[in-house]
Amino acid sequence: MEFPDPHEVLGIAPGASVVEIRAAYALILDRIKTGALAPTDAQKFLSAARVAFKALTEKTNPPELSQIPSSVALPFKSIDRKVNMNIKEHRKVTGFSGNEIYCLNKLGMNAGQLCLGNNVLALGVFRGIGAGLSNLAGGEIEEITRLVHDGRKHAYQRMMAEAGHGVGLAGVTFDMINHGGNLEFIAMGSAIHQPDARNTLSFSTSANAQALYCQMDAGFTPHSFVFGNVAYSIGVGGNIKGAFRGLKRGEVPQYTQIFDRTRHLALNRIKDEAKMNKANAVIGIETSIMPFMGTQEMIMTGTASSHPALNDCFSDPVTCDMTNEEMWNLVNIGYLPIRLVMGVSVYSLGLASGITFSLKSLVGGQIDTLTELLYEAREKALARIEDDAEKCGADEVVGVKTRVYDLGGGLVEFMVIGTAVKKMAGITTISDTLPPQAIIQDRETFVDATQGVALGTTQMASSAKLQKGPMSVIVTIAIVVFYIFIILAKRH
Repeated sequence: MEFPDPHEVLGIAPGASVVEIRAAYALILDRIKTGALAPTDAQKFLSAARVAFKALTEKTNPPELSQIPSSVALPFKSIDRKVNMNIKEHRKVTGFSGNEIYCLNKLGMNAGQLCLGNNVLALGVFRGIGAGLSNLAGGEIEEITRLVHDGRKHAYQRMMAEAGHGVGLAGVTFDMINHGGNLEFIAMGSAIHQPDARNTLSFSTSANAQALYCQMDAGFTPHSFVFGNVAYSIGVGGNIKGAFRGLKRGEVPQYTQIFDRTRHLALNRIKDEAKMNKANAVIGIETSIMPFMGTQEMIMTGTASSHPALNDCFSDPVTCDMTNEEMWNLVNIGYLPIRLVMGVSVYSLGLASGITFSLKSLVGGQIDTLTELLYEAREKALARIEDDAEKCGADEVVGVKTRVYDLGGGLVEFMVIGTAVKKMAGITTISDTLPPQAIIQDRETFVDATQGVALGTTQMASSAKLQKGPMSVIVTIAIVVFYIFIILAKRH
């Protein structure tokens, strides 16, 4: 007995991706639901489609006709009454918007419940003293890096446990809230269900459902949400060296090295997590810098993914900080991301120059020396990412973003970050165009002008306020030592 070609049954071309197969199968189910076919023909069509889907995806148990609802409804999974009471689940509550639900439906997936995991930690006096001593030396504060990493990791694991049923979790974000000195780490995302798959979580991603559609249509398969972080400070030693160097105008190598080295630690750590997940790329990377205990923390989040054209990159995964929508556009015209590149340059205005600038500001007019200095600082940072791009064989660097931080004391930091890309033969997207729902930005319908904390948003802070870390730690340690001395004195 000859079996029909599964590609012909589903109406797709040989070599179609999993995304195309799922979409084709979903269209067949939709056609059957409309009742346009006679019952006998519908049953035959469904049986053939089930066999074709199983042959092409090696999945089991596609949905029966009896499982398909007769009325059109939002694609949420029905409530399972046999839930674990130790984990609170809200099966009818999702974080996905209408546009996101539409995109999931096009992928043959359904929106699932909103999931949240948290973890509350306290630094502790002795751990704080150890972190303070490290802070004085400058560079990475390993105690704080580990504390924050562990807090976020445990919150993430609890969120994944709450997800329980489903094939994946999307829109994963991190938040951190200070509750009277105790830190609450929060991980939040929404589960994804698929009618034709087992209820086993196979992936998590930082992308929302719209970005996930773009990612999968660009040929990337998501594996896991990943992050890398580093807590760091210039330190007293760096301040002393930098102070003497800062008397002169120009770049301050001590500061540049500290910022460049520690920020690349976060990038290397997110790549290490990607390797552990057997991925060859980390895409959709978002970088945040925020104050934390008198230091500043840099965290990178993204999605460990795989692309068939990057199979040589498993030992050194590709990194990309373009949005998934931007990446789709470049893949569509034949480009793939190669590496996230960063350039850092810290400049001092100089003591003599500062006096000159102050006097000049009294009378007004152009300050030629300062203009040249700031131009030179930006050029040096841009030159560094251009050198990195050439070393990795990229054609160009796209999506370059420039950040300028006033570090105080006449010091200014320039940081540029972008993605090096390369044009490759045979590279394109699955679809010729994206549906509008994949790129429409949802409008905020709740505006809070109070001091409330909105989960799922990233709060940034100026580095000018963060470099006071070493002194604040010294004062904290002095206060703790003073109180210990008072207590011991009373006992004697």
